Amino acid sequence: MPVNRPYVFLDVDGVLIPFAARATGRAPSPVAAADLDVGGNPLLERLDPEDGRRLLALDCQLVWATTWMTEANEVVAPLLGLPELPVVSWPDSDDEPLRGVHWKTAFLTTWAAGRAFVWLDDEVTDLDRHWVSEHHPGSALLHRVDPRLGLTDADFSAVGQWLAVDGRKAASM
Repeated sequence: MPVNRPYVFLDVDGVLIPFAARATGRAPSPVAAADLDVGGNPLLERLDPEDGRRLLALDCQLVWATTWMTEANEVVAPLLGLPELPVVSWPDSDDEPLRGVHWKTAFLTTWAAGRAFVWLDDEVTDLDRHWVSEHHPGSALLHRVDPRLGLTDADFSAVGQWLAVDGRKAASM
């Protein structure tokens, strides 16, 4: 695998944990949320271990880009069958984000340091896409996930297609 595989920045709430209960009919996670020190967060039952398997199958480097920060590795990753992943550490800053641009946008673009990336978040907008296209020299896919549904087959298809074309091209450069 190429060393410069694209990053896939993962948000948790609204992406991996949908805001509406999943209607998949799948069995709950093999690791019961009660077995972890999660403060009794009932929303963790909405995690789908299949998402973990599908994320691991992508040709990319997965990175947590969530306010869960290191708790994503401690709590979410085991429930999804993911290994420990790098975590974006958000700056302790009171700086106002750019007008209309999500507060994560500029920081993730800097963190990527020119490498191709996908950002899976439920709050991505066209303003974020425009800002990244103007300020990031590499390829980027800012993909908005419907927060009611979380990741769907259509989301995985869009990301997989992008990685197969734009991501592969960027990794070979």
